[in-house]
Amino acid sequence: MERSRIAVAGASGLIGSALVRSLTADGHQVVRLVRRDPRTPDEVRWDPERKYVDAAGLAGCDAVVNLAGANVGSRRWTDAYKARLRAGRVLGTAALAEAAAALDEPPRVFVNGSAIGYYGETGDRAVDEDAPPGEGFLPELCVEWEGAAAPAQEAGVRTVFTRTGLVVARQGGAWGRLFPLFKAGLGGRMGDGRQYWSFVSLHDEVAAIRHLMDTEGLAGPFNVTAPHPLTNREITAAMGRVLRRPTLFTVPAPVLRGVLGEMAGDVLGSQRVLPMRLLESGFTFAFPEIEGVIRAAL
Repeated sequence: MERSRIAVAGASGLIGSALVRSLTADGHQVVRLVRRDPRTPDEVRWDPERKYVDAAGLAGCDAVVNLAGANVGSRRWTDAYKARLRAGRVLGTAALAEAAAALDEPPRVFVNGSAIGYYGETGDRAVDEDAPPGEGFLPELCVEWEGAAAPAQEAGVRTVFTRTGLVVARQGGAWGRLFPLFKAGLGGRMGDGRQYWSFVSLHDEVAAIRHLMDTEGLAGPFNVTAPHPLTNREITAAMGRVLRRPTLFTVPAPVLRGVLGEMAGDVLGSQRVLPMRLLESGFTFAFPEIEGVIRAAL
């Protein structure tokens, strides 16, 4: 993509901040959506829970990227927190999609975050983008989340959904909590360790977003996961090898359920997700294997 004006919601998050760094390093103008009064010309006010965005701030943007939403794994899934997760994603997406659609010159592309939670429990079965949604809170949330982008699609804006897996990074996300434990020699498998985890390096996550944003003709859902998902047991062993630490500890499933509540299903559940459409589009992973992904995060 030539030097462009790109709006990013969720610019302060793990993926958003890395994306902003990548875009600005290449000379693009980034407009950050913020929930407070703007302090600089490159900030635009919005309030996703109230379905508000200062649409004038999106004028002239070639692309809108929405990565906003409260962290799914940061606390127990109480009814109140579920409502917050849904409001931030569904209402925020609707606000951006409607604002983009209403512009005299809409953006060329709307990239909207989503998650592999869309598929629910898959067990040992590998799934790609053709698989139907699963059952439960996360699949229902992802379906609503993606559906909220309909106004942009109906206005003819090329709309992409990034169904992201577990992002491996030293700070932030699930791995941000795992690395300190493993470095201290306290890491180990979770439950029986047979559940598949579909991971992706932060580098490849950002590269995939930019690829999907820049490549004309790409639209719809794309799984953003490394091409070789592994079991929790295999990932635990890889963490031990790379960090040169023992991985003797095990967190039993009942303990996880007691600590995490309903969210434990996301940790103990198995999701074997393949990035078929991303690979078919010509994207090349810089870190396709788990040990390289772990080293890239250190």
